[in-house]
Amino acid sequence: MEQWNPHGYFISNGPGDPSVMEYAITTVKKILAADKPLFGICLGHQLLALACGLSTYKMHHGHRGLNHPVKNLVTGLGEITSQNHGFAVSEKDIEKNKEVEVTHLHLNDNTIMGIRLKNKQAFSVQYHPEASPGPHDSRYLFEEFVSMIRKNEMKVAI
Repeated sequence: MEQWNPHGYFISNGPGDPSVMEYAITTVKKILAADKPLFGICLGHQLLALACGLSTYKMHHGHRGLNHPVKNLVTGLGEITSQNHGFAVSEKDIEKNKEVEVTHLHLNDNTIMGIRLKNKQAFSVQYHPEASPGPHDSRYLFEEFVSMIRKNEMKVAI
């Protein structure tokens, strides 16, 4: 995994039940141990949560399509998002890891839409900030990830 000496890791979306993807959860744990920037979306968000000891569950209907309202708890701003998932991170488990902070909530059902780790360079969102055509409210997340990589590279250079 580190043989390519990546500047950061992007864990992308994909189908399926994340809780049965032991190989992927193990890989995310190894990435966290390497302490390089990590950005997860959708399935990547769920895998990051599982790697941190949180559980996921199958949603009754899931979130599909455009125009899902999400609140950024860090900025207080609302975002209109594109979503396509049938699993979510357990709200009940969030207290299991004091190093995990909820950053985004779905305004229709209060499901967890984003987390970040307080002790690592890692964050994730449940929705699709890369979706196009569609809303662009969440493009700042990519800038945040690139900024993390640049800061990390500056630390390595010193």
